[in-house]
Amino acid sequence: MFLIFGFFSCQNSKKNALSKPEIEAEDQFYTNPVVNLNFPDPTVIKAENGMYYAYATNTKIDGQPIHIQLLESEDLLHWQTLPDAMPEKPVWADQDFWAPHVTYNDNTQKYYLFYSGESKSPYLGKCLGVAVATSPGGPFVDKGEPLLCGEGFENIDPMVYKDKLSGKNFLYWGSGFENIKVQELSEDFLNFKEGSKAKNLIAPVPGDDPENYENLVEGAWLKKHGGFYYLYYSGDNCCGANTHYAVMVARSKNPTGPFEKFSNKSGKPFILNKNDRWLAPGHNSVITDKKGQDWMMYHAIDNRDPENGRVFLMYKITYENGWPKISGGTPSVSKSKKPKVE
Repeated sequence: MFLIFGFFSCQNSKKNALSKPEIEAEDQFYTNPVVNLNFPDPTVIKAENGMYYAYATNTKIDGQPIHIQLLESEDLLHWQTLPDAMPEKPVWADQDFWAPHVTYNDNTQKYYLFYSGESKSPYLGKCLGVAVATSPGGPFVDKGEPLLCGEGFENIDPMVYKDKLSGKNFLYWGSGFENIKVQELSEDFLNFKEGSKAKNLIAPVPGDDPENYENLVEGAWLKKHGGFYYLYYSGDNCCGANTHYAVMVARSKNPTGPFEKFSNKSGKPFILNKNDRWLAPGHNSVITDKKGQDWMMYHAIDNRDPENGRVFLMYKITYENGWPKISGGTPSVSKSKKPKVE
């Protein structure tokens, strides 16, 4: 028997319960979506306090703007809302805060929110910002100036990877029909390391093939497994009437490349694509449960209710012949075993 919980929102409550996925208590199964509300570009982390936190692109709840959405969970399945992770706008940006990534700095013992924002200046364009907090729940306060700006939307979708082997910290970002890039960060995470340079990793692939999702590449996420660094990325159109989006992956022995792209049995680079139920899956993060199982956390559009936006899904990652694999190559539409977090 499945228990179904409905979504509700209460603007006056500090912590709100969200819709829970269908869970079969006896066998510990769940069915997507994990959270049935608009939660684009989800980043999921496990914080130092043992709790899981999910951050997402700006939205409105009960008519009130939320700059960075924030959820909290003990088990990756039952989520509760927390207040806006960055309630005060940075002085340099006015609107559109999206694709957040949060990471912990062991040296400073603080949490760092990297995000995309629209500059107030007509000359700066879209920028990458950095905000700091002592708690994963915020409030995050911007450092006062953008990390990097540029024309169009080239400098978006940041992700930080802390490489244990080298002791270096790397920022991955990019879109706007340009390359996904990487550059080393300073030890305090507030700037790029002095003398470092950006390096191109994954280039867009122009073409009108309906199975080409690389006209535009974005949403980078790096995950090490075994002897490889796996660079997940998405493309090429997340939103709108002509939505056309999927997840690709490349691998390398080094966090800064060179990266070898995955190719499936059809010769295509994507590992996660649409199905009849779920449209435009992508912009994923990866989290590992207590048993060492990796999970892809991503958004997709429910064809049964497209007006609900890009909702929050998850599915386990397996590995085959040295490559990550999503069973069936599409979002799950039936029950799946839940993560092991206890």
